[in-house]
Amino acid sequence: MKVSEADILFIPGYSNSGPDHWQTRWQSRLSTARRVEQADWAKPVREDWVKRVVADVAAATKPVVLVAHSLGVATAIHAVPHLGDKVAGAFLVAPPDVASPDIRPRHFMTFGPYPRDPLPFPSLVVASRNDPFGTYEHADDIAAAWGSLLLDAGESGHINAESGHGPWPEGTMVFAQFLSRLKAPA
Repeated sequence: MKVSEADILFIPGYSNSGPDHWQTRWQSRLSTARRVEQADWAKPVREDWVKRVVADVAAATKPVVLVAHSLGVATAIHAVPHLGDKVAGAFLVAPPDVASPDIRPRHFMTFGPYPRDPLPFPSLVVASRNDPFGTYEHADDIAAAWGSLLLDAGESGHINAESGHGPWPEGTMVFAQFLSRLKAPA
């Protein structure tokens, strides 16, 4: 699939993705990309965030490719049962362990636990070995449950601007390869 053949939907996590975040940088360069805009980025409410993703997917005019980061991954996964057949694939980066009692802010736990049903479309989970919001083992476990390919990003922190992943050129290459293997839903 080419960029021009898809609606690429960026789903940021808590506090949105700032100007230096790879999601913002990629979105500005991809002609068919748009961002899910949440009403309140600082106080996420699972039901509200999921409804917004469902509405944005429903409004798409082309097959949708989800590009989620952090709490956006949890939002996207909870939205899956309501998305119909418009989604061609999902690129899921740095999934937090939203069921862990150690997660901070604690209200992230309202996004947990993750559904464990296999995803009805191809997906790739990119996980770091030293993500402060979730262990690699947790990412491996949920990726297996979802039927997702897991990519080991090494010691990359939370794969955001703060961990040095502003432009994230390696991610760009992985996303391009992932996108090239997708087909429009039948």
